[in-house]
Amino acid sequence: MHVDFVREVAADFPKIDIKNEVTSLRIWHCKYRTLEGIRQFPNLRTLVVAGWPDEPLSILSGIGLEYLLIVHLPQIHDLAPLNSLQQLRSLSLQTLPSWDSSGKVQEVESLEPISQISNLEHLELFGVVPPDRSLAAIENCKKLVSARFSKYPKQEITRFYAATGVSNVHAPKAEFEC
Repeated sequence: MHVDFVREVAADFPKIDIKNEVTSLRIWHCKYRTLEGIRQFPNLRTLVVAGWPDEPLSILSGIGLEYLLIVHLPQIHDLAPLNSLQQLRSLSLQTLPSWDSSGKVQEVESLEPISQISNLEHLELFGVVPPDRSLAAIENCKKLVSARFSKYPKQEITRFYAATGVSNVHAPKAEFEC
């Protein structure tokens, strides 16, 4: 079952009675202080968020996500909690589209945690970059099929595709977005 929260103004994440039935969730530009409430969904496989309010991504630990898309994660600098998402097959981290034209990026400490996601097949990093703007850390993603990037040097992107044989195509959309 899919649940949508769009532009909710409440500060607290709602409690859902049918929490065991929820497999996909979209939280789109809501005013929640925290997304800690997503832990109430034991069967959550798909999560799409626009506007991540929390500083750590550790809220995601222990969730069996297979698809994760986060647009606008201004408080996130450490991707380490992502390495606990071993069932994750598709990961997309993006800055707001308005940041693209301004040249603004979200700097993260390292991409190394992404390389530790053993089942990762699709990756998108749009405006999310480490200080060295290198993609070398994710070259070890053995199951990676497709990857797309923005705000990395063109020669680094070219080098990455040549070194890995990964396709430069968009990740599949979440099943509820088809």
